[in-house]
Amino acid sequence: MNIVLLDPRQTQSEMWTITSKRQLEHLKTHVGVQVGDTLKVGILQGKRYLTEVVSIAENAIKIQAIREESVPAKLPVTLIVAMPRPKVLRRLIMDAVTLGVEKIILLHSYRVDKSYWQTPFLQQLEHFITLGLEQAGDTQPPQIELYKRFKPFVEDVLPMLIHEQCPAYVAHPYVEQKMPFAIDHACSIVIGPEGGFIPYEIDLLIKNGCQAVSLGNRIIRTETVIPYVLGRLFSTC
Repeated sequence: MNIVLLDPRQTQSEMWTITSKRQLEHLKTHVGVQVGDTLKVGILQGKRYLTEVVSIAENAIKIQAIREESVPAKLPVTLIVAMPRPKVLRRLIMDAVTLGVEKIILLHSYRVDKSYWQTPFLQQLEHFITLGLEQAGDTQPPQIELYKRFKPFVEDVLPMLIHEQCPAYVAHPYVEQKMPFAIDHACSIVIGPEGGFIPYEIDLLIKNGCQAVSLGNRIIRTETVIPYVLGRLFSTC
């Protein structure tokens, strides 16, 4: 946890209070926080501050702002991912948030098991987002949308995300065109399920404006390919 993320309702007065059991345990057990120490604190969907610890009690830590700090910039990307296995979903959301993805879309496809949409992890997305924000020192959560029907999404929603300054790329190992590198514009990225998109789905994506691009002929796991693609597209080196 590299920032303490507070609900805006906790910051109505000049003195802010940390009351989350999870955050308190981390600060007391792992950080060993003491009165007079400084803490990086963010207001969810708001600003970020360097603060000073004023008092420590069993169920609360009071802090006071010292100065405002900058919030990390987002990546101008919409990440469209076929719904992954439940145990992958948690890591995927946290990592995408930590990397600064602006918008995340979870999508059904032919090789996505329908049972994945019943996972209780979908009810915990806000918690996973919070963990990702705390890791990155960010305060601005991404927008998340869920689509359980592939064809209506691709035909009706996806074209509205694509324009000249914002192309869409679908990662596909069986094409010759390479994934772009170090782009300077916004984009959408489409990542398939572990078994890949079926040919019909790839054809429909291309028909509706996606560019099929390759990262090579290796088949990469979903949670691995996302940081790989984002690092490649938005590298500044």
